[in-house]
Amino acid sequence: MSASFKVLMVCTGNICRSPTAEGVLRRKLADAGLDRLVQVQSAGMVDYHSGSPPDLRAQQAAARRGYDLSRQRARKLRGNDFERFDLLLGMEAEHVELMVEMCPGSLSNRIRLLMDYSPRRPRGTEVPDPYYGAPTGFERVLDLIEEACDGLINDLRARLTPPG
Repeated sequence: MSASFKVLMVCTGNICRSPTAEGVLRRKLADAGLDRLVQVQSAGMVDYHSGSPPDLRAQQAAARRGYDLSRQRARKLRGNDFERFDLLLGMEAEHVELMVEMCPGSLSNRIRLLMDYSPRRPRGTEVPDPYYGAPTGFERVLDLIEEACDGLINDLRARLTPPG
């Protein structure tokens, strides 16, 4: 059976936050038994790093928690992604705003902020860009993404599994 629901994680360059979110959600889906129902990918708003692997610091931080990002490659968000994906999750409000501007109006309800799935944070919380900061920033990003993905898993489970 192929995945019936598709999620796209989106950040600026697709080398730090969105590949981390893809890796975290991919494993959490497998752990929850939803990996056959949900496909997850990631993309960036800009084309600076297309074809590049995730930032080494992001890969190392993720690996310390058991997530493998090494096979991912950066790509830019494409116009047809709004039709292909059921849910497009930005890391920052600016990503959400830009995606809404790019998106055909009838599909804009598919665009959300990832952290809005966190049960412990106020709506509008963003995942900060760790690129120019200290290595601890990558750990903070993982903490936030794991938290939001736990809430997202609960939402996906409710959407995709029959009651009973």
